[in-house]
Amino acid sequence: MKNKTIAGIRRGNKFSPNHVGNDAAIFSLTVQHLQAFGCTVHEYIESDLQMREIPEAAVFGMARSKQAVRRLRQLEQEGRTVVNSAVGIGNCIRGEMTRLLTGNGIPHPESLIFRTGENPVGALEEAGFRNGWVKRGDSHAVHREDVTYVRDPEEAHTILKEFALRNIPDAVINKHLTGDLIKFYGVRDSGFFYWFYPSDIHHSKFGWEQINGTARGIPFDPTALEALCDRAAGVLNVHIYGGDCIVSEDGDIRIIDFNDWPSFAPCRETAAKHIAECIWNVTGFAENR
Repeated sequence: MKNKTIAGIRRGNKFSPNHVGNDAAIFSLTVQHLQAFGCTVHEYIESDLQMREIPEAAVFGMARSKQAVRRLRQLEQEGRTVVNSAVGIGNCIRGEMTRLLTGNGIPHPESLIFRTGENPVGALEEAGFRNGWVKRGDSHAVHREDVTYVRDPEEAHTILKEFALRNIPDAVINKHLTGDLIKFYGVRDSGFFYWFYPSDIHHSKFGWEQINGTARGIPFDPTALEALCDRAAGVLNVHIYGGDCIVSEDGDIRIIDFNDWPSFAPCRETAAKHIAECIWNVTGFAENR
């Protein structure tokens, strides 16, 4: 019988801004469900990927640092199974995510990518951008200033210069979309999907949701939302995911952000079992009961 021992990597606190407890909670619940399935789970912290040997043949976790993702890629190249995959984690970094979603026909805001040393004003004006969002392209947001709402191209240029001073090499600028903001969580190919209006429960990491204001309940097709998000997860090569989308006045849905393994805070009691089942299936443990 296959050895059902797996390594679990906790997320470093730096990559859980204002959500350290929530990220820890979904990880711990997932561990409990895996143990109930018969797995032995050896827990590590994110920095252990550089400091310790990881002998387990299967790995799951929430690591996001560049060094950790490089190490996970090495483990995959050695034949280990990693959930979410290192490739998928890297694909959810803003710049790569934007290129992959737009390149594969996933509805997404009009976007332009710039080096932070560039002057974007001419290109933004030519593309018809006024108000929009300047987002660091090389990482997930770890500080509130990593995503900034701007009202005109000149303001966008100012933010790019500030990014350059912080040694951020590139940035994505999304055109602002009006409509209802929705947050979603899912586990690909599992049947689990959850969505909600963050304005209804005052759910926020940095307060960015206030720009779109209180959701009005614009009619849309929830089944289409789930199918779109599962399709995006496939494009980005992640199984455990979450993100944000905008529903426009005519019911069109556009994904504005997509993350590998978020906190699942509003639904984690239900989500954790589905996450554990996903890990159980992807690692092949389910075939060797």
